[in-house]
Amino acid sequence: MNSSGSDTQVDDGSPSSFTSKIVRLDLLHTWTTTMSSSAYRETLHVAYSKDNITGYGEGAPIVRYHEDAESARVAAESMGEILLAGDPMHFSKIMEKIFHQFHDEWAAKAAVDISLMDWVGKRLQIPLYAYFGLDPQDAPVTTFSIGIDTPEITRVKVREAKDYPVLKVKVGLDKDEETISAVRSVTPKPLRVDANEGWEDKEEAVRKIKWLETQGVEFVEQPMPSDMLDEMRWVRERVRMPIIADESCQRASNISKLKGIFDGVNIKLDKSGGILEAYRMILIAKSLGMKTMLGCMVSSSVSVTAAAHLSPLVDYADLDGNLLIANDPFKGVQVERGKLVLPRQPGLGLTMK
Repeated sequence: MNSSGSDTQVDDGSPSSFTSKIVRLDLLHTWTTTMSSSAYRETLHVAYSKDNITGYGEGAPIVRYHEDAESARVAAESMGEILLAGDPMHFSKIMEKIFHQFHDEWAAKAAVDISLMDWVGKRLQIPLYAYFGLDPQDAPVTTFSIGIDTPEITRVKVREAKDYPVLKVKVGLDKDEETISAVRSVTPKPLRVDANEGWEDKEEAVRKIKWLETQGVEFVEQPMPSDMLDEMRWVRERVRMPIIADESCQRASNISKLKGIFDGVNIKLDKSGGILEAYRMILIAKSLGMKTMLGCMVSSSVSVTAAAHLSPLVDYADLDGNLLIANDPFKGVQVERGKLVLPRQPGLGLTMK
């Protein structure tokens, strides 16, 4: 584990500090998608303290966007200097400055943003969902994700997820039908499918989506590579199933060009740069009549709980990254029969284990 930190004095004389460290999260099962396969993931954890209040943040670096944990940590330390130099109650101004100075390192931005918003909620003594005017009872059911594996292990994973009413199944390889058939041999539950850009041929995408339409699948995420928007429009015109953008939608400025090609967008704090940008994305997508979904990476309860505070706003949730790991250092959002149950304590409402 790597860690570093810095301390400074802001203008009002109140001591403040910012620390960062890389945390290894061990997976319950080897996690495989079209992009990678691993038994653990490393995420960036940060802590921002001022006035005897500490806000916690986390960002999961995404290989797809050329990030790793160490580069995220280095970037976060520089971002922390901007945070320490400002008034945390002017959080929009601070994050705007960070976004202006850093054009990548989205996981680092997310970690800093989450720690700042956790601090703000604690300072105001309200849960973060209350700051956004949301009713925690409106939090949706989350899916439980099934990574790509052998049919035997897939069936084991599905049985382990018996308490979750909706499953999300990773596909995108040449054994997709085998994977779905393995799931269906165990459960008739509604499924949501994520191809992670795995189908590069538009005819193949149409064929597979039409087959999924016969398998009780509610929608499919990102069937084709993010830059193949013309091909995606062609696919959209030939299938009935709703299609959700993931890798094609990283930040708010992407959304308007996706209308008519995708039916909705999957918003992740780690790829958008935090809570504030994710909130903006949700509102823009809703204003365009598109479905909204909150997703996550493999991460601890810090990042997942941060996203969960916005979940009463969205149509779908895939906030299970903390449920896939064996050594979560925090306790936050809970899941009861699939439904997200938000903490009622101030800020994110996290407690250390």
